[in-house]
Amino acid sequence: MIVAGGAYREICDSARWDRVYGSGGRAACAAARWGDGVRLVCHAHEGWIEDARATFSSMGVDCEIAPIPDEIAFVYAHPMATPVLLNGMPAARPELVVDGDAVVRFGMLECEALVRARRAVHDPQGAGATVPFGANGSSADSLAFVLNEAEARSLSGKDSAEEAAAELLAVAEAVVVKGGTAGALVARRGGASVRVPPYRSERVMKIGSGDVFTGVFSHLWMREGADPVEAADLASRAVSVYVETRGIPPGSRSDLAHRAALPTDRRPGRVYIAAPFFTTAQLWLVEQLVQSVAALGATPFSPFHEVGMGGMSTGIATEDLAGLESCDAVLAVMDGRDPGTLFEVGHARANGIPVVMLAENVMEGDLTMFAGTGCEVVGDVATAAYRAVWATISGSRHRCVDGVAR
Repeated sequence: MIVAGGAYREICDSARWDRVYGSGGRAACAAARWGDGVRLVCHAHEGWIEDARATFSSMGVDCEIAPIPDEIAFVYAHPMATPVLLNGMPAARPELVVDGDAVVRFGMLECEALVRARRAVHDPQGAGATVPFGANGSSADSLAFVLNEAEARSLSGKDSAEEAAAELLAVAEAVVVKGGTAGALVARRGGASVRVPPYRSERVMKIGSGDVFTGVFSHLWMREGADPVEAADLASRAVSVYVETRGIPPGSRSDLAHRAALPTDRRPGRVYIAAPFFTTAQLWLVEQLVQSVAALGATPFSPFHEVGMGGMSTGIATEDLAGLESCDAVLAVMDGRDPGTLFEVGHARANGIPVVMLAENVMEGDLTMFAGTGCEVVGDVATAAYRAVWATISGSRHRCVDGVAR
């Protein structure tokens, strides 16, 4: 199997992450866990090639890396944040021409891949208008798309995932539309569409999760001949391992068998953002949490945005608590031990509302009462956002009686 895709540097200080991976490199490594004969075709900065080759080769990937002077690097404030391209757009490079039996084609910043294959998977990785697979002359006897919902809408011109997948089946044998906390919709020619669940993880390192999905799906569908639904389900399980461990997941059905699935028949609900918002740093974090929760398909309720800071104290408190009671989960920021946030956490637990606490710089002893009353305590933004949204779809709202969740 040949993977044509980017080999880029990824920097996220809050997650202590600084790696040369990129979509192509990570997907190739994920595929190589399942079988030999994976080759990566890519460009990489001339100063990174030795490092990149060592990383990919250690995973069993054969590398064909063309050196370029551009340092293509993405910087993330946190794993849920929109990345910033550190050095601006790179110079355009000639197409990567790839002929093979099984080929994965990713969208890239510096060039396109011209693919001729018996079977191909296209993951466009589009930030703007998504380029159709055949627009540059690429061809495949059998084609599958792996896209997120925005890419599916852009490529098909349809609004819903279901309509987009149906439209794309005109040119593809299978279409997988990834929906984050809603799982992935898998559409096949001649078969009913199926929604594959997301799988729970203790932690969430989101950077590169989609690449792992595409790498695993591609191997299973193209090289093992797996049904697209089975391939997507195993890819979703593999992603849950990757985001939890930050390592390339094992290539074994048995190793992935016992992951806990989240329900696919319920949509994300409302998440109350309990946090101080009295300084620029606090306001920035509130904005990040609101955006992260919304990106996962839930509806955030932020007292700063929905109620504001003006008016009488009794009125603000009444509106804040009414908003809290209308929500299905609370995401609370514990750094600084803000009295208003602590009150909101207590009110939520007394009303049976699940609470996820973001505690990046809090002493363990200060969390005793919260852990003891069923609050989930996590240490990073991505995990906090995911677990709060998961709480809204898992039906975990219940009343706390005598300090015990019932």
